[in-house]
Amino acid sequence: MPVLLGTACAMRGGAIDGWIFACVLCSAMAIQIGTNFANDFADFKSGADTSERLGPTRVTQAGLLSPGAVKVGANVAFLLAFLCGIPLMLKGGWPIVAIGLAGISCGWAYTSGPYPLGYNGLGELAVMLFFGFAAVMGTAYLLTGAWSALSAVVSVVPACHAAALLAANNLRDLDTDAAAGKHTLAVRFGRTFARWEFAVLLLLPFAVPLYLVSAEPCSAWLLLPLLTMPVALRATLIASRAGSGLAIIPVFRLTALLLASFGLLFTVGLIVA
Repeated sequence: MPVLLGTACAMRGGAIDGWIFACVLCSAMAIQIGTNFANDFADFKSGADTSERLGPTRVTQAGLLSPGAVKVGANVAFLLAFLCGIPLMLKGGWPIVAIGLAGISCGWAYTSGPYPLGYNGLGELAVMLFFGFAAVMGTAYLLTGAWSALSAVVSVVPACHAAALLAANNLRDLDTDAAAGKHTLAVRFGRTFARWEFAVLLLLPFAVPLYLVSAEPCSAWLLLPLLTMPVALRATLIASRAGSGLAIIPVFRLTALLLASFGLLFTVGLIVA
């Protein structure tokens, strides 16, 4: 989604290079996959994933794959991300080299290494930086050759919605994370804070199209994402009332639906406008 939004920002300036777009998309997807594999592996090894875990099956914890196989999968995914990123580094120079290597490093460091980001309350920040700002602005930069204020503003949307998914995850796992010594923001500051964090991250992106329309009054197409407000309000309401981990499960479906539908409608609006 951030790659699509960054591409939409670039298309407002003219035609784009399809080859570079494909490389960006494949590299971003590979980093996402590698991060998920690394997270699956590290949470099992640290004891954060146990039989009491709620939510979708984790292959290491369920015994479907060995920890070694999952670790290899993560390394292969990160290698593919690096290979797909070579044309991007040649085109974009050192800023893209820095973003790419930092993204791959943080993918591993999210749950691994001497100071795992996700275990020390820095998960939301890392997700916002790399799956929001860096992805949108980096994509637009590669496709246009220039950094743009528009892509910086637009990047707020996927940054917040990706972090909202993580916030929902941390709200669901608050008790088991606390028992495993995983100091997420939800564990550090409590359930009430986690609910407010989720609500702010989910709803703040709606200010972005309103802001852009205030700058371009004739671009009403940018308001298309506002059609997804009922989904956001429904997810926020469920999260505010949920008293146990299982009650949070529907929030994931709604948040993922919001991330996808808001992003697609915003992409269309940016291009058409």
